[in-house]
Amino acid sequence: MTMAEPHKISAGALALLVHGIFFAILFASFSWQMKPPQGMVVEIWDSLPAEYAEPVPEPPQVQPEKPVLVTPKFEAPPVVPPKADIDLKSKKKKAREDEIKKLEDVAAKKLAEKNVKDAVQRKDEAMRQVNQRKAQEESAIAAGKVVDEYIGRIAAKVRRFIVLPPDVALNIRSEFNVTLLPGGEILSVNPAKPSGNEAYDNAVERAIYKAQPLPLPPSERNLFNRFRELRLKFSPAESGR
Repeated sequence: MTMAEPHKISAGALALLVHGIFFAILFASFSWQMKPPQGMVVEIWDSLPAEYAEPVPEPPQVQPEKPVLVTPKFEAPPVVPPKADIDLKSKKKKAREDEIKKLEDVAAKKLAEKNVKDAVQRKDEAMRQVNQRKAQEESAIAAGKVVDEYIGRIAAKVRRFIVLPPDVALNIRSEFNVTLLPGGEILSVNPAKPSGNEAYDNAVERAIYKAQPLPLPPSERNLFNRFRELRLKFSPAESGR
């Protein structure tokens, strides 16, 4: 007889154990199903015990509204000044207005007087200038007449000393620049525009020197500046034969 191997014996024992446990469970299950059910006792409560009841939330606390105090607006009645004060103020105001108007009138009067005075002065100045120009023009005209008169006298005196050469043409003209001294003496004589006839030009130049002192206006006429430099013109036709 041979001995069984150790691992084969353990497997068989384990299988037996498992089957035994399985049959025990089946038996217990069958025995439990065969027992009659026990009665149930129901206890009815009016309310759940405190430990099982759900907490009921407390209602929110409503804060009472604070009353709004309305302060009545007090308006002071308008202060009406006494009639005497009103009259006094009106009189003072009118007095100031009258004073201002008086000052304005005085200023306007002074301005008007100044304008009139200025206008008169301007008119007088304009008339003075007009009279001055008129006097100057008249003086210039008179001086011009005097100058023309004395130039004519000088030319006439020079012609008296011209000796015409023979067969000189009457239509020729000779001009000379003559510089005079205050007494009428001759400082220089220079031909300005020869006539083309040398004999005639020489005769005129000799006559100018012979005619000195040349006639001049009185010194009080203050016209010598008009005679300091002269342009004298001569023609045979003016001398005569």
